[in-house]
Amino acid sequence: MLAADQASERVLVLDAANPTWQQGMHPMRASRTALWSWSPLDHRELSRVNPKHSWTNVSEAKYRLWKGGHWMLTCASGGLVAMVSLTTGAVHWAGRTDANVHTLEVLPNGNIAVAASTQGFVRIYTASQSSHSAHYTQFNLSGAHGLQWDQAGQLLWAAGTTRLVALRVTGSASRPRMHLERHVALPSHGGHDVNAVASAPGLLWVTTNSHVHQYSLTAKAFVPYNGQQEIDAPGVKSISDDPVSGQVLTVAPDGENPCQWCTSTIAFHLPYGIQGITKSSLYKARWMPAVLPGLSGAESPAWPFPV
Repeated sequence: MLAADQASERVLVLDAANPTWQQGMHPMRASRTALWSWSPLDHRELSRVNPKHSWTNVSEAKYRLWKGGHWMLTCASGGLVAMVSLTTGAVHWAGRTDANVHTLEVLPNGNIAVAASTQGFVRIYTASQSSHSAHYTQFNLSGAHGLQWDQAGQLLWAAGTTRLVALRVTGSASRPRMHLERHVALPSHGGHDVNAVASAPGLLWVTTNSHVHQYSLTAKAFVPYNGQQEIDAPGVKSISDDPVSGQVLTVAPDGENPCQWCTSTIAFHLPYGIQGITKSSLYKARWMPAVLPGLSGAESPAWPFPV
């Protein structure tokens, strides 16, 4: 799994196949269980985006399969955003937004969508044009947090403070535009994470300050879901499910971490499990396929999110 760790200010790849995982008996050290980690401070070529200041409070780490390659999308509340190869570590694109960014998404043409909460916007950067491109177009969305590309509907979904919106991306790769295609009021206040339900196409996970919801793209409504009584909880910063096993993992602040919005514990559901990671301050964690050397198991061809 990929984890955004604000204690080390690094993205970590953690091996959930480790036999001690989910037993809840012996908290693991992130430095020992991490198979791979990444920070822009390791890349001299990224000095142009000033990572000493823009890479603070890493806020996202998600996997995407794009043009047959395995990619990590990451950002930090200090404003840095990047798309990085998981197999080579090479940086495909990086930018500095000077905003409190919470997530990002890669579009089929290679442009990068970014959501910033405090400033209240969704931007599309023309990353397809060059690894240094800083040109963007913007859609204003109060409290913008989560982003998910819907390949079937060709829509960019975003969660704000009070609504879930679907944005239609038009124009060219060099001059993109966004138009509001659809919007729906959130059942509870404070939209946070938006993620495709990996085991059931056509559904989105949507978390808010107080609940975990599922939204049906076909029914155009929020719907009940399997395991809701166990999974639905306040303050969930990220949620994802394994498309093969169906197991769900969530990350939520525990009130005991030095970082008030973080945790050192990952929770699993269906079946239930818990794993502590000592000296960590996790903000988000997500399942990813086994695409790195040292990760056990074969990559699943059914893994979602190709763009």
